[in-house]
Amino acid sequence: MEATQFRYPFLLFLLTCGLAPEVAAEVEESSDDPSAAQEPVWLTDVSAAMEFIAAAEVAIIGFFQDLEIPVVSVFHSMVQQFPDVSFGISNDSEVLTHYNITGNAISLFRLVDNEQLKLEGEEIESMDATKLSHFITINSLRLVTEYNPMTVVGLFNAMVEIHLLLMMNKASPEYEESMHHYQEAAKLFLGKVLFVLVDSGVKENGNVISYFKLKTSQLPALAIYRTLDDKWDTLPVAEVTVDQVQNFCDGFLKGKLLRESHKSEEKTPKEEL
Repeated sequence: MEATQFRYPFLLFLLTCGLAPEVAAEVEESSDDPSAAQEPVWLTDVSAAMEFIAAAEVAIIGFFQDLEIPVVSVFHSMVQQFPDVSFGISNDSEVLTHYNITGNAISLFRLVDNEQLKLEGEEIESMDATKLSHFITINSLRLVTEYNPMTVVGLFNAMVEIHLLLMMNKASPEYEESMHHYQEAAKLFLGKVLFVLVDSGVKENGNVISYFKLKTSQLPALAIYRTLDDKWDTLPVAEVTVDQVQNFCDGFLKGKLLRESHKSEEKTPKEEL
């Protein structure tokens, strides 16, 4: 409970940023793809389930002893709504036993923090499309998760307490290359640091940028934040490289804050030449 008290003010601040219109439109349009309907992958044994989970950044599996219950059709409807998420389904008794399923359940598996989130019991009995869509949207954290008022809830519910934010305009010419390097760096800190992208081209994200006392002229920039005690640091960068990101994260993990170093240098009297 104590950690939650520390984290809440910043979480509340981020949530007041508001859902950007373009984000809302993207959510609404995600299910309008006229492509042929997709189906979840049937997982007929334990090895198939393990391989399926290992191959995806985010995998969602419906474990159903009874395929006739209403939630099964709700689960199937999610496949079309979330084309970038891997959906599997199984009613094999050995698979259910392996994942400690005693009834009907839906589990979300994440590579980024090796987390398994489970819906079961009364949650399954009362599940509808809106509730399941909300659960998936909030908790689908990836190697790099793009910030919006939905994903921030999942970020702060994650067990990993340190978050690294890349604040950059997605419309900039350097974006694609920068993201490639950022994603490569993210692989080095699985389970230690959650990597987040904040699109500075979205007006509502200005509150996040200003929280870290950064100006638009200083972007792109990295900001690292620890939810437990609100400790943070920033690093404006001319370009995003794996080494630069790695060194910044390693320094923070070791307790080194660049902001404090800069303040110390400013306070030290400079000798005239």
